[in-house]
Amino acid sequence: MEGVVHMEFLEQAQTVNSERYIPTLRALKLRLRRVRRDKDSILQHDNARPHTSRQTQDALRQLELTTVPHPAYSPDLAPSDCYLFPQLEKFLKGHHHDNDEEVIADVHRWCSGQSSEFFADGVHQPVKRWGLCVDRDGDYVKK
Repeated sequence: MEGVVHMEFLEQAQTVNSERYIPTLRALKLRLRRVRRDKDSILQHDNARPHTSRQTQDALRQLELTTVPHPAYSPDLAPSDCYLFPQLEKFLKGHHHDNDEEVIADVHRWCSGQSSEFFADGVHQPVKRWGLCVDRDGDYVKK
């Protein structure tokens, strides 16, 4: 909740699969060891195929990364989808970038400029949405 711990960018036309995602998890684990030290970390991600594959699940166990169970495809419940990315998109809207490096620099600049309260809000904000989802027996929750 204190900020972005690890960030990676894909090359254009590259897709995420288990083969690509597992090295990201390994890099995340190393980064968590350096910056979070004794603090417990919990990984929340959606049910995208690269996150749920047997290979990824095996890697998560091997890396001892704790994950929060996520209901079947519910992008409205992932903090990154309902909070972080819309805020970032608002920031980037109207900016002109000549190349990928400029976009990456702007994303880094924006993330490092956010307060720990901003990230804490992003973690706590979905709790309300989760409640709505439970009240609606798992139905999609619109913004």
